[in-house]
Amino acid sequence: MIVEIGGRGIGDDAPPFLIAEVGVNHNGSPETALRLVEAAAVAGADAVKFQTFSAEALATARAPLAEYQRRGSASGSQLEMLRSLELPREALRAARDRAVELGITFLSTPFDLPSVQLLADLGVPAYKVGSGDLTNLILLRAVAARRRPLIVSTGMATLAEVEAAVAAVRAAGDPPLILLHCTSAYPAAVADANLRAMATLRERFGVPVGYSDHTLGVATAIAAVALGAAMVEKHLTLDRSLPGPDHAASLEPAEFTEMAAGLRDAHAALGDGRKEPRSGEADTTLASRRSLVAARAVKAGAPIAAGDIDARRPAGGISPMRLDEVVGRRAARDLVPGAQLHAKDLDPPLDPAAKPGG
Repeated sequence: MIVEIGGRGIGDDAPPFLIAEVGVNHNGSPETALRLVEAAAVAGADAVKFQTFSAEALATARAPLAEYQRRGSASGSQLEMLRSLELPREALRAARDRAVELGITFLSTPFDLPSVQLLADLGVPAYKVGSGDLTNLILLRAVAARRRPLIVSTGMATLAEVEAAVAAVRAAGDPPLILLHCTSAYPAAVADANLRAMATLRERFGVPVGYSDHTLGVATAIAAVALGAAMVEKHLTLDRSLPGPDHAASLEPAEFTEMAAGLRDAHAALGDGRKEPRSGEADTTLASRRSLVAARAVKAGAPIAAGDIDARRPAGGISPMRLDEVVGRRAARDLVPGAQLHAKDLDPPLDPAAKPGG
């Protein structure tokens, strides 16, 4: 199955679609937001993604901070932290315009119904629902009803919860769907990545499946592509030491560039699955494979015994795999020691097109 976002086909054998997750790493600064869009484009991302929300619509005053949020924030509550991380509508529009100028797709995750409408007004080609809202039927139904491609992260979820979310999306509008496997810890331990769950999601729901990566470094994301991830999402920051909830689990621009190249190399390395020689092996084949040669002099017309032949480099003559077809035939000419054997040197001649043993 292929889902198209921003002119790119995602799924099946297409190269992985790489999202630079800015999230709230702009720390509420429109200028930083623009710099992050530019960094994403330079690093090789296919898309740059923000988070769009109203703090009051997202959290109550009693909502506590998660441990990772406490480590990166001086705020005393989620509401206070979220207020400091809101990006004005005009700044989102400017970020979208800059992404368009740079040729990458602009995306954002809405966290409330007015934000769904705002992103529609900005012309986002797809919606993203974060892991925290996998069980939020209100939001799932609202974005599904827009019938734009929908990306849903599945961190913290059981398979039954994913099934319920997918059913809700399909009933509310059935948009093209991509599921992202995810471990919602910041940072996530590599041992908790559980990348094989991508295959479970793919087989169960029949949609493109990718990976939202919160581990440190680039190895897990590259491994995800090697296991068939159609999309990879990874946080991007200008400086991992900045205050804020997500910086510590993000990549800086140089690291993101390294990862982007690694993901594409991993996908290219998958190949087509057919076991056959590759074009780059031709020179090595000639040099390291062997041919049958005369081990000693054999007169024309004499039968060839096993002791009369040996296998030596280079290739190009009769393959040693056809040894049993050669023994017992007669020499069609005088064979000198070391002479490479060819089909015409045998009587009767060896069929050069026949497979060994055939």
